[in-house]
Amino acid sequence: MLDTKIPDFSLPATSGTTFSLAGQAGKIVVIYFYPKDSTPGCTTQGQNFRDLHAEFQAANAVVLGISRDSLKSHENFKAKQAFPFELGSDADEAVCNLFGVIKQKMMYGKQVRGIERSTFVIDGQGVLRREWRGVKVPGHVQEVLDFVKTL
Repeated sequence: MLDTKIPDFSLPATSGTTFSLAGQAGKIVVIYFYPKDSTPGCTTQGQNFRDLHAEFQAANAVVLGISRDSLKSHENFKAKQAFPFELGSDADEAVCNLFGVIKQKMMYGKQVRGIERSTFVIDGQGVLRREWRGVKVPGHVQEVLDFVKTL
């Protein structure tokens, strides 16, 4: 998938917006997929993107968080954490499937189907430049920012 053009997609997002990849032409797009709103790891990850958001903006990057949660859940999560970026709702898993982030995982000893925490960086021409899968939250957002600054 690296160095390939990502097909355009769109999905409903917070703030009454629709996020489309084509709508971001010329900007670096950082998409992070996370399992669930308001859970400890996902909250920390979102807070890390929030805290470095000005630096992502300075590097001409747009940040989008995506999970399968509803827009209502996303709006509450975004407001509670004061996220300055949008969250996309992928209830039908179309974008998750495009990026191959739905996996069988173990949760509390049970097999569950869910989103594997993953981050993708797409350049201003819509080409995938870097991906991280099975992300561990500590230090990850800084690593993404450091990579974005090289583009």
